[in-house]
Amino acid sequence: MKFQCSSCGLRMDSLHFKQEGLMNPKLTSICDICITRNLNPEDYANDAVATFAQSLLYTFVGAKKQDQSGFIVKNKKERKKYEAFLQDYDGNEIARQQIKRSDLNLAVIKSEDGKLNYVPNQGVTFEQNLKGMGLEINFQLNEVDFIDRERIRAKYKYRCQYCGRRGHSVDHKDPVSLSHNNSLDNLTLACAECNRIKSDIPYKLFIQLNDQISEINKKLVKYEDALGTLREEFEHRRRYLAAQVHLKGVINDSELNAIRKQNKQLQDAIDSLESDYDNLRQTRKTYFDTGWKLARIKAKKDIV
Repeated sequence: MKFQCSSCGLRMDSLHFKQEGLMNPKLTSICDICITRNLNPEDYANDAVATFAQSLLYTFVGAKKQDQSGFIVKNKKERKKYEAFLQDYDGNEIARQQIKRSDLNLAVIKSEDGKLNYVPNQGVTFEQNLKGMGLEINFQLNEVDFIDRERIRAKYKYRCQYCGRRGHSVDHKDPVSLSHNNSLDNLTLACAECNRIKSDIPYKLFIQLNDQISEINKKLVKYEDALGTLREEFEHRRRYLAAQVHLKGVINDSELNAIRKQNKQLQDAIDSLESDYDNLRQTRKTYFDTGWKLARIKAKKDIV
């Protein structure tokens, strides 16, 4: 849920409008950034927030009517830039761990007021925007050295410990963004695909989800092995055809055309198998994405 602040004009996640109350949570007419400016929510109206608060039996802090004097961030394009920057921060676990929201709010205020000669740019990375806003962050939390990586690869014989396919990606069981744990006990071996899918999913949840699709993982291994064998055979036939063309000194004759036809049939078989393999991989990825999303929704105490 997103609301527009009645003071600065930015549309942002509802968490920027929520405060704890004695009985029920409070929703304010202006965002936490504007409250940091020492602006009073009771001086501003916000029909959308008021209606939502009423529906949830939350306390609304704001005025019933407000004189329209314009937004603090008057330029609509600039508002979009700040909104994208705040969304990046709200959704980034590493950033929230290292940068206090209060410090972020102060940096945004300086930028909005022109005291900081920088406005977030959607054309650069989040890290670059943070630096431009005077905020430092360390995204390089994965500090596993080369020797430890080779130890893990040798230990698991270059086999992904999640799906069983060939792999060489050293993966943190508990995401490094959450645990900062680079010890050998927290390391395992993954294929590049499982490493990408797991991302910041907690290890316990990922294993729970993965255990439920063990038969699919076995199919993936069979697909990989079959495709590896077929591709090796196709490459062997391709080299053989090239050698025969060289020996015969001609490009077209009945024997060469027969070889080409066989190679075409083998390539068609590989393409068909690859298509089925890719569909299964995508289905598996969707399964993990959905499981992680549902787990986060379940952990959320309320809808705001």
